[in-house]
Amino acid sequence: MFSKLIGNENVKASLRHLLSADRVPNSLLFTGPEGVGKKQFALELARSFVCPDSGQKGACAKCPACLRVGHFNTPTSEKGDDYDRVFFSEHADVGLVIPYKRNLRVGAIRALEIQANFRPYEARARVFIVDEADKMNDAASNALLKTLEEPPATTYIILVSSRPNLLLPTIRSRCQTIRFAPVSSMAIETFLRTARGMGSDDATLVARFTDGSVARAIEFDVGKFRTQREVQFANIEKALVKMDRPALIRASEQLNDAKNKDLYESNLDIFESLVRDMWLIKSGSDPDGIRHLDLRDRLRSIAILVPIAKLADSLTEIELLRQSFAVNINRKSATEALFMKMSA
Repeated sequence: MFSKLIGNENVKASLRHLLSADRVPNSLLFTGPEGVGKKQFALELARSFVCPDSGQKGACAKCPACLRVGHFNTPTSEKGDDYDRVFFSEHADVGLVIPYKRNLRVGAIRALEIQANFRPYEARARVFIVDEADKMNDAASNALLKTLEEPPATTYIILVSSRPNLLLPTIRSRCQTIRFAPVSSMAIETFLRTARGMGSDDATLVARFTDGSVARAIEFDVGKFRTQREVQFANIEKALVKMDRPALIRASEQLNDAKNKDLYESNLDIFESLVRDMWLIKSGSDPDGIRHLDLRDRLRSIAILVPIAKLADSLTEIELLRQSFAVNINRKSATEALFMKMSA
C-alpha cells in the first residue's frame, strides 16, 4: 500500500499503523504544499476501505474494486449548479467534492451531508474526499461542521488543503491532521527517470526546479524551460558582464510584450535562480544547492568576473521588484530599473 506514491514515508508509516490498528479517524485533514500527492494518498486510503482483500498491508491495488477508485467524471461546464453534488468514482462508495472556480459551494457540502448518512453499497465503508477544502465559505464550512461532529461509523471524510489556516478552527479541531512535506529532489528525479523515461540531465533539472512538487514535475515542459533559460542567461551577461544598457532596455521590452506577458513571472523565477546559483558558486557553497547543475561551468565563468557583493545586491533588487508588484507598479519600468541597477 502506498508503494507507488512518491515520498512522505512518515505519512505512509502513520497511515499503515492506523489501518493495521483499525483506528483510522472518521475525519482527516491532509495538509501540505501543493502537488506533493495529498489527493493521491487520500484515494489510496479510500482503496483500503473498498478492497475486498484489504488487510493490515492495505489495498491490493489490482482487484476491480481498487481499479474503479480514482476514475471520476467531473464537469467542465461554467454553470455553478453543476458542482452542487458529490462526484462518485466508478466505485459507488468513493466520492469527491471539488470547488467551482474559487469556491466550494454550500450546495456541494449539503450534498455530502446527505450522502455521508447512507450505508455503503458494496464496501465496508464510504469515503468522501473534499479537495481544496480551504475554498469553503462560512456557509459551506458551517454545513460541513454538522457532518464532522457526528460522522456515521461507516463514513470517512478526508479534507485536502494546501492552506489549512484558511479553514475554520472548529473544522480543524474535529479532524486529525496528517502533514505532508515536499518530496525530495532525489525521489522526484528517480521517478522521472524510471516511471516517465526522462533523460538524466532533464530529470535532474526538473527535480531541482519544482520545489518538491510531483505534480509540477510531471507537467514541466523541459524544452520550453531551456529556451526561456537561454534568454535569461543572455540577459544576465548583458547586465553583469557586458553592461549593455541599450540591449537591456530591449530585453525589458521583450519580457513585457504581449507575447511574453503570461511568462513574465516564470522568466523572473529563472533569472533569479541563475543569479542565485552564481552567488552560490562564488561563495563556495554546497553544490547540492545549485539548481542549474548542467550550466555550472557557464555560470562559473560569469561568477568569477562579478564581485560577490554585486551578486547579493542583485538578488536583493530582484526581491524588491517582486514586492513592488503588490502595488501594481508598471512592470516594464520596474524591469528596466532592475537591469540598470545590475549593470551599474
